[in-house]
Amino acid sequence: MANSPQAKKRARQNERRFAVNKARRSRIRTYMRKVEEAIASGDKEAAAGALRNVQPELMRGVSKGVFHKNTAARKMSRLSARVKALG
Repeated sequence: MANSPQAKKRARQNERRFAVNKARRSRIRTYMRKVEEAIASGDKEAAAGALRNVQPELMRGVSKGVFHKNTAARKMSRLSARVKALG
């Protein structure tokens, strides 16, 4: 357990950041799931719309340090390829 005041403060900050990052990651996964569901239903319009919504969320996750840049690029690439293949 943290003993020094500095270590206690870091522990509090880590908990807070963990909660924020967890919420952000969950939000991004929700947006991605909406694309997956639209693809599964075969609705290209809905899938394209959901893809447009997920892109800024993913990039925001990158800028906030939740995802690595290449991870987000890979996810976007794979989702967009699947949406493109629908039509």
